[in-house]
Amino acid sequence: MTATEKYELWCEKVTDAEISAQLKAMKGDKKAIENAFYKDLEFGTGGLRGELGAGTNCLNVLTIAKVTQGIADRMLKCGQKTVAVSCDSRINSDVFKEKVASVMAANGIKAYVTRELMPTPFLSFLVRETKADIGVMITASHNPAKYNGYKVYGSDGCQLTDEPATEMIGYINAVDAFEVKADSFDSYVKSGLIEFAPDEITEKYLACVASRSVGRADGLKVCYSPLNGTGYKLVPEILKRAGVSEIVVVPEQSMPDGNFPTCSYPNPEKPEALKLGLELARKSGSDILIATDPDADRIGTAVRHKGEYRLMSGNEIGVLLTDYLLSRRKENGTLPVKPVIVSTIVSTSLAEKVAAEYGAEFVSVLTGFKYIGGEIAKLESKGQTERFVLGYEESYGYLSGSYVRDKDAVVASMLVAEMTAYYLKSGKTLVDRIEEIYARFGTYEHKLKSYEYPGAEGSAKMNALLSDLRKNLPSELGGSKIVRTVDYLTQTELDLPKSNVLSFEAENGSKLIVRPSGTEPLIKLYFTAASTPKENEEIFAKMFAQTEKIFA
Repeated sequence: MTATEKYELWCEKVTDAEISAQLKAMKGDKKAIENAFYKDLEFGTGGLRGELGAGTNCLNVLTIAKVTQGIADRMLKCGQKTVAVSCDSRINSDVFKEKVASVMAANGIKAYVTRELMPTPFLSFLVRETKADIGVMITASHNPAKYNGYKVYGSDGCQLTDEPATEMIGYINAVDAFEVKADSFDSYVKSGLIEFAPDEITEKYLACVASRSVGRADGLKVCYSPLNGTGYKLVPEILKRAGVSEIVVVPEQSMPDGNFPTCSYPNPEKPEALKLGLELARKSGSDILIATDPDADRIGTAVRHKGEYRLMSGNEIGVLLTDYLLSRRKENGTLPVKPVIVSTIVSTSLAEKVAAEYGAEFVSVLTGFKYIGGEIAKLESKGQTERFVLGYEESYGYLSGSYVRDKDAVVASMLVAEMTAYYLKSGKTLVDRIEEIYARFGTYEHKLKSYEYPGAEGSAKMNALLSDLRKNLPSELGGSKIVRTVDYLTQTELDLPKSNVLSFEAENGSKLIVRPSGTEPLIKLYFTAASTPKENEEIFAKMFAQTEKIFA
């Protein structure tokens, strides 16, 4: 069926007023119709993510219902009977949450639903606490306001891995969105098929987070921004419990708002998202700025150092937390035998050097926190979860503890706060400490560049570019000879699943990893330079020029 035929079918069958208005607005716009209907929104290992709007390639109540019915069909086939559902602050997140729960209930599946929006890590916790078979989180994480998404979790509280996700695709594809039927959300609440998650689960979650503390944040002044997202309640609460003496919250970003009116890209990795936070931090004289993304699974930080605020990268915080947790737990006698640090192949290798100082095992996994969760599951199967000290991604995601199986900005906020307070007591900042680590192991610097390829044409171009790169592998990287190339689609050296990722390592220590995003129309490039700061700048410039010719 062509995009135009799908559009006409939707115009004929849609009864939802919002979708009908959007269909009417795109009438006669061939490009808009093509982009909205050229394919069904793809369900990957992380679930769905797409632009809000009418069409098979967009997020709306029909595509939400279709996916949910497919998942329900698979659950029933496997004898699964319960689901946990939550959502973030995005546009229509609450509507989609209720649609998911209602479709599940229509299939006789009991749904545990959060009464209000909650962080993504809480959904992971809720799955484990209610012993749900599946978890669904409505979120598009840190994407712009026009996006929303649908993350699916297994009974262990970890995002689905490749095999079960692939199996679900078949069930989802077999569903006709217009055939999915469900009664009202309220009717299922009355019948008991939908049940609100008890308040005590929230308190239990906070207690688990607090149990990961290895110090106190007494006397610390924190400026905090939830970026109009779900961290607005739980992060200030855990900071108070950690002993933070003063918390000032950015007023314009203090409450949930899916339009994100103060920043077009509510991503704590982006300096522009932290602009208001930095302004307030300066006015209030805060020791540190902490910002969490809309679903509160990522954290960005800026540290006051010599009167100015220094933005810390995701890799730097990962290295600092590795160093802090291992050293403090060694000091207080709680460091397990053979502690484990887990990170991803695109994150800094500096943390591995730090971990080795404490005899810790360092595990590298594919990009995606589900793979870090998978390593926790391996430890759990051997009765060794206490060995897990930290998991982190360079994209500002961290987890300490096994109470959830996803990155958690609530626990990360607490640990970063107490780590900051710990060093301040000895007259140091986090900047001072990372510089000490650089002096010992070398200056590791990292850059990320993304190339966007939207729509039907963009998808085809992405595939062609990656195919051409594999056919014409470079021999040099930024002027230095490439000494190791790894294609994660075909490699057999590492015990990792196949993945559409290419890695290039050069003689001078520089590195490039190329991977398409699993949730956005992007090709992401991860650059590493490991020389002196001045030489790193020159190396980055050469690598950027080289890759611009390939991907621009």
